[in-house]
Amino acid sequence: MAEVGGGALLSAFLQVVIDRAASREVIDFLRRHKLIGGLVYKLKTALMAVNVLVEDAEEKQATKPNVKTWLDELKDAVYEAEDILDKVATQALRRKLDAEFETTAMKVRNRTYASLSLYKLRGKIEEVHDRLKSLADQKDVIGLREGVTGRPSERSPTTSLMVEESGIFGRDADREEIIKGLLSVDKGGNEVGVIAIVGMGGMGKTTLAQRVYNDERVKKKFDLEAWVCVSEDFDLFKEKLTGKYFLLILDDVWNKNLDDWEALSKPWKSGARGSKVIITTRDQGVASVMNASTNHRLEKLTEEDCWSLFAKYAFGNTNSSARPELEEVGRQIAKKCDGLPLAAKAIGAMLRTKANVDEWERILQSELWNLSLKRRKFFQLSK
Repeated sequence: MAEVGGGALLSAFLQVVIDRAASREVIDFLRRHKLIGGLVYKLKTALMAVNVLVEDAEEKQATKPNVKTWLDELKDAVYEAEDILDKVATQALRRKLDAEFETTAMKVRNRTYASLSLYKLRGKIEEVHDRLKSLADQKDVIGLREGVTGRPSERSPTTSLMVEESGIFGRDADREEIIKGLLSVDKGGNEVGVIAIVGMGGMGKTTLAQRVYNDERVKKKFDLEAWVCVSEDFDLFKEKLTGKYFLLILDDVWNKNLDDWEALSKPWKSGARGSKVIITTRDQGVASVMNASTNHRLEKLTEEDCWSLFAKYAFGNTNSSARPELEEVGRQIAKKCDGLPLAAKAIGAMLRTKANVDEWERILQSELWNLSLKRRKFFQLSK
C-alpha cells in the first residue's frame, strides 16, 4: 500500500477535533474552571498550528522518512487530544447534573472527586499540548511549510464539514418506523413513552432525529416540541412541560447513572399522559436505564446509499458520470467508508476541492484506513 494520502484524511480529522474544542458545552464548562480553561485554549492553538503543516507533510512523507515519522507521531497526539475533549464534555454533563440534584453532602464529596479528576486531566492536557507544540516547532528542521492547501482547484469548495445536510440516503424506513411509534400514542396513554435511537458515532442518529422532529405529521400531533442537548440546555425545558402533550428529544446522551436519570425525568412526568421522549445515544446501556419502550438501532448504510451520500458532497451539483475517472476511485473510497454516514459525508466534502484523480488515489491508499475500529475515531464523532 502506498505511503501517501494519510495527511489529507488526518487534516479533516484535525478540523473536527478543533471544532470540538470550540463547541458550546466545552467553552461553557471551561469558563467555570480556570484550572484547565487556559490549557484547553492552548491545546486548540497547538492543534491549529500543526493543522497548517499536514498537507505539506502528506506530500513529502513518501520520500522523507523523518516526515513520515512526524505524521505518525502527530496522529497519536491528535487521538489523545480528542480523548481529552471527550473527557471535558463528560465532566461538563456530570457537573450540570450534580448542580441540580445533589444534596449538600453529595456536592462536597463529588466536588472533591471532580477536583481530583480535573487535576489529573490538567496533567494530560499539558502533556499533549507539549507534544503538539514540539511537533509544530519541528517544521523548520524537517522542512515543512505552512498553508500548502491553497492549490488552485477546478471545482468550487465546500462550505464546511459541518454543513447542514440537505439530502439523506437510506434512512426513510427508519424515519417512518419511529414516526409510526409516535403517532400511535394518544393523549389517553398511561405514561410518557421513551424511544431510543442507538448507534455508534457517525451513524446519523441526530440527523434521523431531526427528520422526525421536523416532520409535519409529528408537529401536528404534539402541543409542544423541544430539542435538548443535555450537556447544553438542561435548564431550559423544565418549566415548559407541565400539563403539555409534548415531544422531547434528548440528543447525544451518555450518562448511565440511574439516580441522575430519575432526577432528570421528573420534569417530564408533569406533562400530559401520552407524551413522548426520543433519546439519541451510542450506548445501549443508556436506553436500558431510561426504560425505553422502543430501541431503534441504526444499521450501516448500504454500499449504494453510502456512495450516493459521498457523491453528493464530493461532486455537489455535478453529475459524477461527468468525471468517470473520479467516480471510479470515489466508489472505492465510499466502500471503505463501511456504511458510516459521517465518514462518507466528511471525506466527500474534503475531496470536493480535489480535482486531480491522483489526490483521490492518495486518500484511497491512505494508511489510515488500516487503523483499528477502536482508534478510527474520525468516523465516530458525529452528530
